[in-house]
Amino acid sequence: MKTFESMRKTDPDFFIHSGDSIYADGPLEERVELDDGSVWHNVVTEAKSDVADTLAEFRGNYRYNLRDDHYREFVSEVPMIPQWDDHEVLNNWYPNEKLPADDPHDVKSVNLLAARSQRAFLDYMPIRPRDDVDDAIYQRFPYGPSLELFRLDMRSYRGPNTGNTQTEPGPKTDFLGDTQLDWLKDALSNSEATWKVIAADMPIGLVVTDGDKYEAVANADDGIPKGRELEIKELLSFMRSEGIRNVVWLTADVHYAAAHHYHPKRASFSEFEPFWEFVSGPLHAGTFGPNELDDTFGPKVVFEKSPPEGEANLPPSDGLQFFGQVDVDGRSDALTVTLKDMNDDSLYTKELTPHGC
Repeated sequence: MKTFESMRKTDPDFFIHSGDSIYADGPLEERVELDDGSVWHNVVTEAKSDVADTLAEFRGNYRYNLRDDHYREFVSEVPMIPQWDDHEVLNNWYPNEKLPADDPHDVKSVNLLAARSQRAFLDYMPIRPRDDVDDAIYQRFPYGPSLELFRLDMRSYRGPNTGNTQTEPGPKTDFLGDTQLDWLKDALSNSEATWKVIAADMPIGLVVTDGDKYEAVANADDGIPKGRELEIKELLSFMRSEGIRNVVWLTADVHYAAAHHYHPKRASFSEFEPFWEFVSGPLHAGTFGPNELDDTFGPKVVFEKSPPEGEANLPPSDGLQFFGQVDVDGRSDALTVTLKDMNDDSLYTKELTPHGC
């Protein structure tokens, strides 16, 4: 996993892992024939020969990553702030989901799979459970006067994937959930850092589908906020009313690199301050995209790097693997985001100044 070596060489103070740290639902084949006629060879362990059902199999997925020299050296040197997304359990999962009889998992209760997955996640990733909320992954990380990071959990408290067009908030529109949303509001209000960086495991404006339903926030309806967008509307309105500025969103989930600028002048809902969202991934998985943008919160694609039109699931050997680097100037408080490829080549750079988003 060569991207980890490129990241290590930048000598980072810490690394935000935006989720999908394993593919517990993705068993490996020893040989994969690629479109150019070459053959990709995988090392296949017992845990990676089938989908993960047991705690031992979930743990085996994390041990599999540690077989890689680049990854092992990286995690031995660089502090990590990890999140989980869907593939730590299975694709597009949500609480209380029941799998159909023909699903390859022996365990059909997603709650049971998620509990076993979370146990393995806490065992193998550098994360300390909070004392005040059982098994809570969301947390704040202050890094002095210039920066504070807020890690979200967009999996554990969400409602089911639906058409996402509800006009009133309720259990089916939950994404962060009331408790986490209230925590985030309070944490942002009390932060004294210049920059408030929100580490979100899923994007705001990109349309991510789950069959004929929706997996992320957006619902492909450019009108007023509906469904899960209602939570984001509430959060953005709160930040504006409280004068909370200099907020930057860092995310992944989709498998390409992008920079999005959100502005109320382009939005159906306009009661918020402009902000940036930077997307970067994958580190070592198939490359897809780009995804459609939903205009509800006024996003604009400023930069995007994805597979050529008509191509998808490109292998790591094609080189379309990406990561993001964020630098904060201790004197000027300028925050610079650089989107890079797996060889550490810079693809796009944006310097942000306080109150200048």
